[in-house]
Amino acid sequence: MLVPDGYKRRTSSTVPFGYSLSSIEGYLEPIPEDLEILNEVAEAVHIGEISLGIGVDWLEAETGKKMSRPGLKKYVDKKYGRR
Repeated sequence: MLVPDGYKRRTSSTVPFGYSLSSIEGYLEPIPEDLEILNEVAEAVHIGEISLGIGVDWLEAETGKKMSRPGLKKYVDKKYGRR
């Protein structure tokens, strides 16, 4: 069985921000709009344009989904490396 591009294997019970359960068992389906906004916010946090608090508020306003400050920090650190 071929898995479509962008799908991630599910590794825990928690579904990460920007993904939803897919009809393919054991995989998560990406939500491109959410991932695009998440990357935009993460870059702004990384370069110091905005704080983590403003970042999570921005994500919630744009997507209607919540993300914690520690969750956003973990994502930024993983993507850009720790400072």
